[in-house]
Amino acid sequence: MRKAWVLGIQRYSGGLLAGGLFAVANAVLVAQEKYFLPILPLALGCVLLALFSLDKLIYLISFLTPLSIGFKDTGLGAALSVPSEALLIMASLVFVVKLFLEGSYPLRNLLHPVSVTLLLMMAWWLFTSITSTMPLVSFKSLVARLWFVVPMYFLGLEVFRKPRAVHRFMAAHLAGLALVIGYTTYRHYLWNFEKDPAHWVMTPFYNDHTAYGMVLALTLPFVVHFALQYRMGLFFRLCTLGYLAVHLLALRLSNSRAAWLSVVVALGVWALVKLRVRWYVFSALAVAWALMLWSFRVEIQQKLARNKEQSSEQLEKQIRSITNISTDPSNLERFNRWKSALRMFSDKPHLGFGPGTYQFQYAPYQSFLDLTIISTNAGNQGTAHSEYLLALSEQGWPGMAFWLISIILTFYYGNKAYHNLASPYQKNLVLAMLIGLVTYWAHAFLNNFLDTDKAAVPYYALTAILVSAHLNWTQSATSWTSGSRKPV
Repeated sequence: MRKAWVLGIQRYSGGLLAGGLFAVANAVLVAQEKYFLPILPLALGCVLLALFSLDKLIYLISFLTPLSIGFKDTGLGAALSVPSEALLIMASLVFVVKLFLEGSYPLRNLLHPVSVTLLLMMAWWLFTSITSTMPLVSFKSLVARLWFVVPMYFLGLEVFRKPRAVHRFMAAHLAGLALVIGYTTYRHYLWNFEKDPAHWVMTPFYNDHTAYGMVLALTLPFVVHFALQYRMGLFFRLCTLGYLAVHLLALRLSNSRAAWLSVVVALGVWALVKLRVRWYVFSALAVAWALMLWSFRVEIQQKLARNKEQSSEQLEKQIRSITNISTDPSNLERFNRWKSALRMFSDKPHLGFGPGTYQFQYAPYQSFLDLTIISTNAGNQGTAHSEYLLALSEQGWPGMAFWLISIILTFYYGNKAYHNLASPYQKNLVLAMLIGLVTYWAHAFLNNFLDTDKAAVPYYALTAILVSAHLNWTQSATSWTSGSRKPV
């Protein structure tokens, strides 16, 4: 036995020596208050994942995104969410290098109408960055958007060729989000579930309650699908139903009225999809609704002006305050930002002011009559509070047109995949992804988050899932895990 022990030491002497040296070096650096050395093995592991298993790196990014913390002073002249955005940059670089070296990316992925629209959108983003009033800001915004779109959408098209990959990605995201929910709910408890602390108890993981509520609403359809559809035993089913209850509680405690409203809209769209309503009926309903609102705009405004309900801990009052456009500071400030965006658009309707510039350019476009107690000229309290108007003010009418076309095409092909698939599990999985995106499209009228990893990672991943389902998922109902090629 002693001989075997000696031989074992000799065999692993190199590893033991390296481990000992690492421990000594780490102890010395910690004594000097330098803590970077323990991160190196983790960083090396991420690099190896990027080089040899990009799909697993995507799952890791999905898990870490809810847990990442934003840092404004990164030395790059821009805010950065760590570690998710660092991993997104790594995944983007490795994916692009692999494309140049191997040239094996399927052409049909690039030629899909949603992909073409995203490429045209990025091309217009580049052009308006060149013509921008603040080119440096716009190019930084473009690069940041690319490290969201490239790994989560274009790489995602290959990763999500099999439905099982979707389950892994979403399970990873929900696992990370569950930790944030636990942390946030505990802080709610410490503050006796009061209204004002509900705006910031999710920090440092989410900037405020609106971003937190947005991701809870976006992932809610998959949680419902996961709880009701996943083929496991009774114990696992009870666990998933328990998580669904916790998720719904977190959504309620978020006090995000925009998130609640987006869930209501998503429920309506879910009913229409289940009823197999055709796309042109959707379009006709949307146009009819818009015309009705326009026809009765004066009466609606007068009705809303009589609502003085303020936001409150009470759910009923909180819901009624959604339509308070007379005294609610949050609602009034949204109108202020929207009007500023429209005035900016009227000045530069074709090219806009440039991507990422709204927060630096909108101050002169505020009207004194629209200012509220939370108004600011510093551009540090959010941007246009609307993805639609943000695109309009920063990239002109073509930028907004590309954004709307991408939504229409994503919905069209997601709905088509849902109705074409034969497997009930695949159909319900696609529907969960589609309804999740609907919550964001509805929320995007009131807030904008696609410049952050918290929204961009799940948003572009869900878009890739719907496109990949349309392109790759089997039409056979023999197996819910069916798919073709191995992911990247």
